[in-house]
Amino acid sequence: MGRAGGQRRLSRLGRAAIRGGALSQPTVRIALTGATGQVGFELRRALAPLGEVIVLDRAQADLSDATALKAALRAIAPSVIVNPAAYTAVDKAESEPELAKAINATAPAVMGEVAAALGALVVHYSTDYVFDGALAKPYQETDTTHPQSVYGQTKWAGEQALAATGADYWIFRTAWVIGARGHNFARTMLRLAAERDSLQVVSDQVGTPTTAALIADVTAQALHQRLQQGAAAGPNGVYHLTAAGHTSWHGLACHVITKALAAGHTLKVTPDQIAAITTAQFPTPAPRPADSRLSTTKLENTFGLTLPDWRVALDHTLEQIL
Repeated sequence: MGRAGGQRRLSRLGRAAIRGGALSQPTVRIALTGATGQVGFELRRALAPLGEVIVLDRAQADLSDATALKAALRAIAPSVIVNPAAYTAVDKAESEPELAKAINATAPAVMGEVAAALGALVVHYSTDYVFDGALAKPYQETDTTHPQSVYGQTKWAGEQALAATGADYWIFRTAWVIGARGHNFARTMLRLAAERDSLQVVSDQVGTPTTAALIADVTAQALHQRLQQGAAAGPNGVYHLTAAGHTSWHGLACHVITKALAAGHTLKVTPDQIAAITTAQFPTPAPRPADSRLSTTKLENTFGLTLPDWRVALDHTLEQIL
């Protein structure tokens, strides 16, 4: 079944699952990878009203094992494959390029191949690191990619590989992800601020902190529209999905510590004890884009959404962390 067949199937499933604005018995089978990760954990919640969410954990389908992944997906025969799982250790990827490639590039291709055969939709997540950060304005989906790290290169390769399968697909590029659980920048800052008397944080890298909950909720909103309206709800392709606004890593650290202190947490570091440093003063194995702001106009116009300021979304997540 090709793209047209996949679109017809999704429309048919959507009509069966959603009648008169209320959900009936779930008929949509959603295969979800990475359900224990930051975004995957929130997706498991957000996607539940849309159908039967079938979690593929590492024991069932190791994304580094293409053969096992293909067999697991074929056995499930999902209507939708949602893939937030990724190799995200940006610096470690520099020394493990083959593993990063298997998970970030080969696995999305396998998902696309299975989806094309089933007439299913693949929802895949990518990153602002596919850009080099030299544009000095928010990147649009059509801007030239130029990843500078192994992580960014393998994520870009995954985008291309998925698109080449002929499956129906959405690729949501996001950035600076922070969830209520799991490892992330906010949790690291809180831990260090409790242990140390001062901190140094890079101030010349700019981007948009985006919560896992926001990513999951936008995905569910978009998928709900797709199940009701078919491909007319959102054509195949790449969409940028971040909160609104931007800050630096230093600005983000100051915001997190300010909120923690206001909530009554005892920390050794206050915002004025967080020194702003340059990227050159904090070298890392993998280069980071200096300005990775993403324009979300396409996503907002396509799905009729308004994305909140990063502080609004983050503060809700921080309430859960704190």
